[in-house]
Amino acid sequence: MTHPYTYIDPNAKLAPNVKIDPFTVIHGDVQIGEGTWIGSNVTIMDGTRIGKNCRIFPGAVLGAIPQDLKFAGERTTAVIGDNTTIREFVTINRGTEDRGKTQVGSNCLIMAYSHIAHDCMIGNNCIMSNSVQVAGHVVMGDWTVIGGTSAVHQFVHIGQHTFIAGGSLVSKDVPPYIKAVRNPLSYGGVNSVGLKRRGFSLQQINHILDIYRIIYNKGFNTSQAIDFIEEELTASDERDEIVTFIRESGRGIIKRYSKGANDEE
Repeated sequence: MTHPYTYIDPNAKLAPNVKIDPFTVIHGDVQIGEGTWIGSNVTIMDGTRIGKNCRIFPGAVLGAIPQDLKFAGERTTAVIGDNTTIREFVTINRGTEDRGKTQVGSNCLIMAYSHIAHDCMIGNNCIMSNSVQVAGHVVMGDWTVIGGTSAVHQFVHIGQHTFIAGGSLVSKDVPPYIKAVRNPLSYGGVNSVGLKRRGFSLQQINHILDIYRIIYNKGFNTSQAIDFIEEELTASDERDEIVTFIRESGRGIIKRYSKGANDEE
C-alpha cells in the first residue's frame, strides 16, 4: 500500500499492511511494524524503529541525528512503541553514545510541533500536548501528561502518573503521582483524578496524599521527610517508588509553592 510518489529505500524493512502516503521518504536503516500508517511529507531517517499500529501524521521527522555537538556519527536509534500516535511536524531525534537510543513507549500521543531530543526515555501511555519541547536525556514515567507549550530541561526526571500544567518550565525533577503547576513550577497536590481514572483505590490515593503531606507540608527538609516516611509509614509500592525517586534525584525535586514566588496567576 505504497503511493508511487513515495520513496522507500530498498533496505528498509516494512511489515505487512503498512500504509504510506505520497511524498514521504523512508531511509534504509528503518523498521516499521504491521498496520502502521505514515502520512504525507514524513521523513523517517536511519535508525528509526516504529512499532505496530502507529499513526505518523504529515510533516513529522523521525530519527534525525542529535542536535548535540558531541555527536560523532555513532550508530544509534529512535524507537517508537506500538499504538503510538505522532501528530503533525513532531521531531524525534535518535540517541547518542550516552544511551544509544531515544525511546517513546507504546500507546502514547505526541501532539503537533512537539520535539523529543536525543537519549530521552518516554514511558507508555504518555501524552504531550501541542508544542511540548523536551531536551536531551529526559526520563519520563508511564502515564505522564504534559500541557501544551511546556519546556523540559535536559536530564530532568518526571515520575509516573504525573500531570504538568500547560506553559510550564520544568527545570527540576517532578516526583510521581503529583500535579505540577504555577510559575515557578511547584507541587500542586496529588493527581487524584488521573489516579482514579487508572484504577487506583481510595486507600492508595490517601496513602500517597499522606506521603506528600509529610514531604511538602510538615516543615521537614527533603532528607528529613524521607527518613520520617520510611520510619513511620507502612511500606507499599507507592511509598517505595516515591522514596527511591527522590533519593535518586540528580537535579532536586520541585518545591511547594510559596507566596513570595513570582506567580503569574
